[in-house]
Amino acid sequence: MRIVILGAAGFIGTNLTMRLAQNRADEIIAVDERIEYFDECLSSVNVKLIEQKFTYDADFAKVLKNADVVYHLISTNNPSSSNMNIGSDIADNVLITIRILDTCIAEGVSKVVFISSGGTVYGDLAKNPIKEDEATNPINTYGIQKLTIEKILYLYHRMHGIDYRIIRLANPYGPHQRPNGRLGVVTTFVYKALNNDVLTVYGDGKVIRDYIFIDDAISGIISIAGCEDDNKVFNLGSGVGTSVNEIIGIIGEIMGKPLNVEYIQKRSVDVPVNILDVTRYKETFSVNSFLDLRDGIKKTIDYFKGKR
Repeated sequence: MRIVILGAAGFIGTNLTMRLAQNRADEIIAVDERIEYFDECLSSVNVKLIEQKFTYDADFAKVLKNADVVYHLISTNNPSSSNMNIGSDIADNVLITIRILDTCIAEGVSKVVFISSGGTVYGDLAKNPIKEDEATNPINTYGIQKLTIEKILYLYHRMHGIDYRIIRLANPYGPHQRPNGRLGVVTTFVYKALNNDVLTVYGDGKVIRDYIFIDDAISGIISIAGCEDDNKVFNLGSGVGTSVNEIIGIIGEIMGKPLNVEYIQKRSVDVPVNILDVTRYKETFSVNSFLDLRDGIKKTIDYFKGKR
């Protein structure tokens, strides 16, 4: 099978590429904007690294040619910055996705797997834990663009018959996540705590999120991608809510030291509570449990200790 991963140099993309490459019978085409973005861990006999700009006029045919499955992990923004340039965010993500899907149709791609956002597409009106059929009312452009792409995938399925799966992912954390990036409170706080830096918290630290260790997230993504279930949309998280303050407490307890925490003004783009109902995923794939957050944080700490 020929598998194309768009946005393969990112946190999820790196872990997904590594896992898929374990099947030597598959050819993995890992695509991102700069070759130097790729982690050296992606060196494998069945992984081909390709540099490709994600622009509207890009030649996507050269990377999608003969592909069986395409994983769409591209996003040019994140929840915290998404309301700053609404027009360009929509153009950079939605219009480029349309170009990618047009190319998929032209090249005969069988399936597209899109990593959406379980943390933003539902907004702040949903009842927690949130089911897949809950109303979607995003309060930031990041969620709007993800939801728009979901709808376009449905449209292309109706128009052209292309199969698709949508994964509304919670907050993944763990190895290979950039600790100095704009995402990932668990990974960022672990890294800062190891380096005795200040942990900056927006608001009072009572914001609750659903966190999933990256290994569990990748297992879920691959299972959902390969299933033939009638459901096209799956929540993927732990199904457990944890506050930022609780995360800080766990990190401090594991490290055995007090942490330097600074609380600053809260952000308007942050939903107060977001916990995913993952019943559909668990029942479809007979999954009983996920790695406990404390154990996941311990694994993340050990990983970054090894990188020092």
